Amino acid sequence: MDLNFTEEEIAFRDDVRRFFRSAIPDSIRAKVAEGEGLTRDDMIQSQRILNQHGYATPNWPVEWGGKPWTPVQVYLYQDEMQLANVPSPIPFNVSMVGPVIAQFGCQEIKQRFLPATANADIFWCQGFSEPGSGSDLASLRTRAERKGDKYVVNGQKIWTTLAQYGEWIFCLVRTDTDAKQQEGISFLLIDMKTPGITVRPIVLIDGGREVNEVFFDNVEVPVENLVGEENKGWDYAKFLLGNERTGIARVGASKAKVARIKELAAIEQSGGRPLIQDPRFREKLASVEIELKALEMTQLRVVADERKMAKGRPNPASSILKLKGSVIQQQLTELVMEVVGPYAMPYQRDFDGRNEPVVGPDYATEAAPMYFNYRKVSIYGGSNEIQRNIIAKAILGL
Repeated sequence: MDLNFTEEEIAFRDDVRRFFRSAIPDSIRAKVAEGEGLTRDDMIQSQRILNQHGYATPNWPVEWGGKPWTPVQVYLYQDEMQLANVPSPIPFNVSMVGPVIAQFGCQEIKQRFLPATANADIFWCQGFSEPGSGSDLASLRTRAERKGDKYVVNGQKIWTTLAQYGEWIFCLVRTDTDAKQQEGISFLLIDMKTPGITVRPIVLIDGGREVNEVFFDNVEVPVENLVGEENKGWDYAKFLLGNERTGIARVGASKAKVARIKELAAIEQSGGRPLIQDPRFREKLASVEIELKALEMTQLRVVADERKMAKGRPNPASSILKLKGSVIQQQLTELVMEVVGPYAMPYQRDFDGRNEPVVGPDYATEAAPMYFNYRKVSIYGGSNEIQRNIIAKAILGL
């Protein structure tokens, strides 16, 4: 495989690099670099800048703001965005519901939702997971019963990320209780201001409240908010999940984190010298860097496999990207914990209004919360256990 980029690809890379490092405010990029949580306004501001310059929805059809980019250009766009610590466009908008509406929605629903979704005029959240279902999404029980020109929705969703910000939620609901599990599901768009919706936060191990429970109690939803055909929602969900897993390896973000770890390790002392000079620490960091380089090469091989991508068949190597990418992300959070040492121990996330100064350097306050939060990356987007099964079957032939 030729790993050299063409002159045109290098020029494209340089263009997006300059844009990401100049157009997005430094204050927002600094939060991403330190692992500090972004506010709703941060996410919206960043996405609107991207959308204004045509960089928010490159994966959409061209008529709705997409780009006719090659797989290599898409790779360079994602890599440079992550290297510059630019927030990815709101995934619920750009990678999930937007492509589903563009692919399966009627013209009226496209015109109604796609421009607002691209510009973050609507902040979406995802209503898929349910209590008791685990990874068996098809067993969902939230019911949508049609009554005239409305659906009446009853049920519960869980682990709904950023539902506290959500203005609309795209939901999988059961519209036919007699059909097989996958055949009785529909894809419904629901205004979060509709009477009967309750959002309850779930406090996570890192102290954050980014996920929620969402309850539906006789929620009335207009029939025109149905995407595509009734009882075809499972097909749309599979299409959505394929988009969700795009770029999940986050190679660029990990490369940026490695650079930041080196900066911090040059500041922190160990045995009277900078930690970066400690042989054991250097060995651990080098080991992760080697794994990251191998992951990057694997990602480039997937990018180069345009023939399979063009035919729409998922490359089983994407499971390797997800598996190794998540492991590396977790290893890097462990190295950050080692760099900041005991300063990672105090819980200092919510110190607004306190009259006590932060214990230790500012960059230490997010080390432990990020470490705990990143335990999730080996679960979402398809758990690593599932990815190992895919690799064993599709690649190793076991």
